[in-house]
Amino acid sequence: MLNIESKESGFKLYYKDYLILEHSNQNPCIKTGSGKAKFKSHHGHFKIKEKDLIEIQLREYEILSKEDSEIEIVFGTPENLLKTSFNILEDRLEIKFSFINRELNRFWIRLRANEGEAIYGCGEQFSEVNLRGKKVPLWVEEQGVGRGDPPISGDWYTTYFPQPTFVSSENYYFHSESSCYALFNFIHPNYHELYFWDIPDKIIIGKYQTALDTISHLSKYLGRQPKLPEWVYDGVWLGIQGGKNIVIEKVRKCLEKGVKIGAVWCQDWQGVNIIGPTKRLLWNWEYDDTLYPNLPLFINSLNSKGIKFLGYIKSMLDPNGSQYKEAIEKNLCVKDKNGNPYIIKTDSGNKIMLDLSNPDTLEWLKSIIKENMINIGLSGWMADYGEYLTTDTVLYSGEDPKDFHNKYPVIFAKTNLEAIEEAGRLGDIIFFTRAGYSQISRYSTQLWAGDQLVNWSMHDGLATVILAGISSGICGIGYYHYDIGGFHAFDHIFRDKEIFMRWAEMAVFTTTMRTHESIRPFDNWQFDSDDETLEFFAKMSQRFTHLKPYMQQISNEYVEKGFPPIRACYLHYENDPELHKIKYQYLFGQDLLVAPVIKPNSREWDIYFPDDIWIHIWSGKEFKKGFKKVKAPIGQPPVFYRKDSHFADLFSKLKEI
Repeated sequence: MLNIESKESGFKLYYKDYLILEHSNQNPCIKTGSGKAKFKSHHGHFKIKEKDLIEIQLREYEILSKEDSEIEIVFGTPENLLKTSFNILEDRLEIKFSFINRELNRFWIRLRANEGEAIYGCGEQFSEVNLRGKKVPLWVEEQGVGRGDPPISGDWYTTYFPQPTFVSSENYYFHSESSCYALFNFIHPNYHELYFWDIPDKIIIGKYQTALDTISHLSKYLGRQPKLPEWVYDGVWLGIQGGKNIVIEKVRKCLEKGVKIGAVWCQDWQGVNIIGPTKRLLWNWEYDDTLYPNLPLFINSLNSKGIKFLGYIKSMLDPNGSQYKEAIEKNLCVKDKNGNPYIIKTDSGNKIMLDLSNPDTLEWLKSIIKENMINIGLSGWMADYGEYLTTDTVLYSGEDPKDFHNKYPVIFAKTNLEAIEEAGRLGDIIFFTRAGYSQISRYSTQLWAGDQLVNWSMHDGLATVILAGISSGICGIGYYHYDIGGFHAFDHIFRDKEIFMRWAEMAVFTTTMRTHESIRPFDNWQFDSDDETLEFFAKMSQRFTHLKPYMQQISNEYVEKGFPPIRACYLHYENDPELHKIKYQYLFGQDLLVAPVIKPNSREWDIYFPDDIWIHIWSGKEFKKGFKKVKAPIGQPPVFYRKDSHFADLFSKLKEI
């Protein structure tokens, strides 16, 4: 499975007969060095710079041993010696490094690249799917607002969930066991250069026969999300704020119009702060008896109607809440260099952040989740944030916050999951996170896309959640959804009726439909802003629940095989290079082709059909491979099913709803 071929002044290393590394004195495959990092943060956004960089080309090498399953190579000179071992373990290649010089904190490795190769992954990406020709920084942070469109904050690559992982169209995956800042460079035609601000613990490479085999083995290694409860497919999750009476009235109105309600998601269950024209949440995790008097009894009454109640939590605390003082007294928050609680500045005011490197903090947080949330009847919650840990904090564990930063949201998710497991409710209760890093797929029951603009922005609006679903699916995430209608709004950017409808019709073809009122609820179009919208929304909810048998099938495929419900089209048609150019359409399972309308005032849409026979759900017309223009009025998004699908009868009945 491993083979090394010597050549003049170098070697070629093959894994399963595929060229992975090519080394020569002129073009070494590995470099080391040292540098100093400078991180500047503001409200979860980071400016990252490097200075005093020294690069050391490891030109010299010696092959110490070579076998079919193990090769050892020493690179460099005695003062900068790197011992590298290549081992086959459980059908994957593991590369480990041992340095003599402990002062080295920079590392580059070049993998062989090929013409026409496409690259997918790097966590959740909002502006690109095929990353060939791009440089991708990997650092957990706020996605940004506008991301250059308009230039408010963020860039095309900023994301809540990066991951040092990619999948090649040559059917191999790469993953690094590291948590430092990294920069993956896919620009050079002959190699991919992967740069780390520390020495990786190890690098994992898997090479397989097909694209589906590749992502299946990758997700098995990373870990797959626990199977969603069946109730998730029984209706939409209504994002409602304002208290018990408002929830009752909106639920009544929705039921009268025929909306299938699976849950109400009340992110203000614990109370609110009003800041100017925006409604912000009180970050204190116990129910607010003013907004939701006797909440446990109210939850029981909703449950009797088949409606779940969902809430909200995060890893920071508000000075106005009782838990803020308790966390400080018990030494559970991150500190500054003077030993005082580190004050985190957010757009909701100053907060403290829980120190998740402290085992006592983890137990305290789990007790809050179990006692204040699970025990009163919550069936789930948004586990928000996770991006804000700054690099100048002091942690209980003594770890460098530059290394702990990317791990923080994963530990937060793991803590939520353990609370559910310890309560004996896994498989019934869920939570959804936006921030993540390696192995978030093992610990978060759902990923959601975070805070998009409520408009048509191509870098921060409706279009971006398509790319986010595809890229995160490549990286192990199966259960993914988004705020219907987006979140961020301003005086000049607001949600109108058309975009709400387009967002809602697209959400039918995901595993969860959930609305959000946005950051400015009174200025933005809602599911009940007029009767036409509410009736339209009811129809979308009915279509969603109609697809439950198919949802369960593709959920099983994910749990058993690692195939994400939202799939890059090339995964089933990998011999079609045209699909690597297609960004804004996806397969929902194998049998549905979804090409959402992502521009305003559009009633026709261009589709690229992979090589199959596709049936247009709304007209019954057949389409074969190639580009076609299709009518796409509101309520009839471009969705097609494979003619020979076992679910053809189920799909064909959607047009009757």
